[in-house]
Amino acid sequence: MTHSAFLGLSLTATEPSSRFATLSLLMVAGLKMRHIAVALLLLRSICVLAQVSPEKPKVRAITAFVRIDRANVQKQVEETVVVLRRAESEFKAVGYEVESIRITTQPVAELVSGLSEEQALAFLKEFDDLSARENFIPNIGPASLRDSDDPSTMHLLARVLSTLPHLNASAIIADEGGIHWKAIRGSAELVKYVEENSPRSQGNFNFAVTAMLKPYTPFYPGSYHTGDGRQFAFGFETANVVRDVFAKDKGKVEAAISDLTSALTMHAKLADSIGNKVATATGWSYLGVDPTATALGDVSIAGAIEAFTGARFGSSGTLTAARIITTAEKAIPVRQVGYSGLMLPVLEDRLLAQRWAQSTYDIDSLLAYSAVCATGLDTVPLPGDISVEQIERIFGDIASLALKWNKPLAGRILPVKGKKAGEQTDFQDPYLFNTALRPLP
Repeated sequence: MTHSAFLGLSLTATEPSSRFATLSLLMVAGLKMRHIAVALLLLRSICVLAQVSPEKPKVRAITAFVRIDRANVQKQVEETVVVLRRAESEFKAVGYEVESIRITTQPVAELVSGLSEEQALAFLKEFDDLSARENFIPNIGPASLRDSDDPSTMHLLARVLSTLPHLNASAIIADEGGIHWKAIRGSAELVKYVEENSPRSQGNFNFAVTAMLKPYTPFYPGSYHTGDGRQFAFGFETANVVRDVFAKDKGKVEAAISDLTSALTMHAKLADSIGNKVATATGWSYLGVDPTATALGDVSIAGAIEAFTGARFGSSGTLTAARIITTAEKAIPVRQVGYSGLMLPVLEDRLLAQRWAQSTYDIDSLLAYSAVCATGLDTVPLPGDISVEQIERIFGDIASLALKWNKPLAGRILPVKGKKAGEQTDFQDPYLFNTALRPLP
């Protein structure tokens, strides 16, 4: 169909004035045609949502990126929280529940530069306490960005994660320059230290290694930035949207990709409009959406995938379902940051925790799924007798896979002190579901 036919116009007019008027209309239409595809996609999104997804996803994270000045931290945090709460109010005004607001600082070594380890611990405790008072989740970025970094920062972070309950952090184990083997070793030693020294070994919940991950994801613990700050991004909790589409399109790959793209686009476009509105009002920079499919509790990504395959998570077809999700996400026509993948948080998803105990999948399965999606290994429970060398090998596999395929992956593992394979975890956290510990591969 030509543009003129689409608009109901004809180029057969004989009068010069008629031809001129017609061509003028077509020029205006031509300028607008590039928006028609997006408009049609949004219209399709509305139709799909009307059929399959009356329930909105939660806004998992509204995350600000800030370069903290230690002499001015209270004021900076208060100003940042105002911006975050403004975005939160905009989402709530159109019917979305917001789970958390977050602040990611510059990398921890820069944040505490010039301080002794004890002074750094004291400052970070003040920041941890401030986050509780202001009700935001803090992230102090990577303790290691490259193998040439001072290893003392990793030692500091091990103490932080063992004693301070709110601070999140990470370590980068691979980037465009290759795999950071020293960072892998240091991260393995950190995980073991935190297992043995944090209450109920829960400190590792706030730590992840990341590989090939760009800055500015809103999701924790891998979130980081190295810029000037005054920026923000959004992340949804979309397992319910995936579930509804997959239940409708069970076993139909192409239909599921198309319908999921449309359904997710509706929410991402709304986030874009809110982000741009808040940016205009505050002078902060809106960076975009990380469309990674996330789950929590009974809003289960495992349940969504089972709705598509008709089999238990981990059965044949699970990898195909994972590919559908990430294919749809990457097709969403908005600015994207972070992973743009799929999170499979073993202990945060009630059904995933159950399937872990039933041995329907394992670490190797999760890494296999990561070849077509993201984000690697997330909240994986492990026996407390795991060695530093075994943790190194796990992190090395994550880094190798990420570098091979140039895709962002993360690793958040939770070895439990004093627990052996076959025993139950006993985490005391409303967002963690206890399950059986499995033998190490």
